[in-house]
Amino acid sequence: MVNTNPEIGRSVQAMGLATNYHEMGEGHSIILLHGSGPGVSAWANWGRTLPRLAEHFRVIAPDLAGYGHTQLDPDADYTMAYWVEHLRNFIDALKLDKVSFVGNSFGGALATNFNLQFPDRVERAAVMAGPVCAFDVTPSLHKAWGYSNPTPALMRELMTIFAYDPSIISDELVHLRYEASNRSGYREAYEAMFPLSKRQAIIDDWGLSDEQFQSFGNEWLFLHGLNDSIVPVEVSLRAARNITRSQARFFNRCGHWIMVEQADRFCRALIEFFSEI
Repeated sequence: MVNTNPEIGRSVQAMGLATNYHEMGEGHSIILLHGSGPGVSAWANWGRTLPRLAEHFRVIAPDLAGYGHTQLDPDADYTMAYWVEHLRNFIDALKLDKVSFVGNSFGGALATNFNLQFPDRVERAAVMAGPVCAFDVTPSLHKAWGYSNPTPALMRELMTIFAYDPSIISDELVHLRYEASNRSGYREAYEAMFPLSKRQAIIDDWGLSDEQFQSFGNEWLFLHGLNDSIVPVEVSLRAARNITRSQARFFNRCGHWIMVEQADRFCRALIEFFSEI
């Protein structure tokens, strides 16, 4: 049977899990890491971005463990250490030695934590609104991570906190994210991933210290919407100040979804940054 679901791409075994991913283009390998919102997948986050970046680079977007169409691990302990190990195994499975990253939100924190543990395997990285430093969990992040008992109306309501202009939230996007969030097994995994009692501890664990950032010797680009209600702008500023070889770009009238709300400027910034390799 021919697959008609755009979220399903190729598959490779990583850490014993059949890991779904999308790949386009040629050249330097850039891995796109999605966020942690309900119903997220590599395709939901990067479907519009992949073709544009693939004109210049080899771009690879995996569904991280617990998300999308990657096989669920019944014994998973969804910690940052677990996701770093899955990502390392995924990179190894593709026989890649050194890669670059683009990390959206949680994906940005995954990139910084991976770089801390495996600095020799990261060429450079771009982080979009990543929770890369500790901060007080925002009401919008509580709302996103507290999503349960899925309905299309609830998903639409949730999607509006990601964007500065809620009119960009299409029926297609709401349907895609709702259907993904309501899949058996994945719904239960998400509801167990970020319990209310542990959310601040999770953000504290994901965040790196000033001294850890100061140990980074590669190039970093931080991008942040000035109207982001989920991850404070100050988080990107702090990280950028502590990494010697870093730059930061900010987008006005933009929330947590730069790749959707400012797609052209977002792609231009990435193409410029990674073309310097």
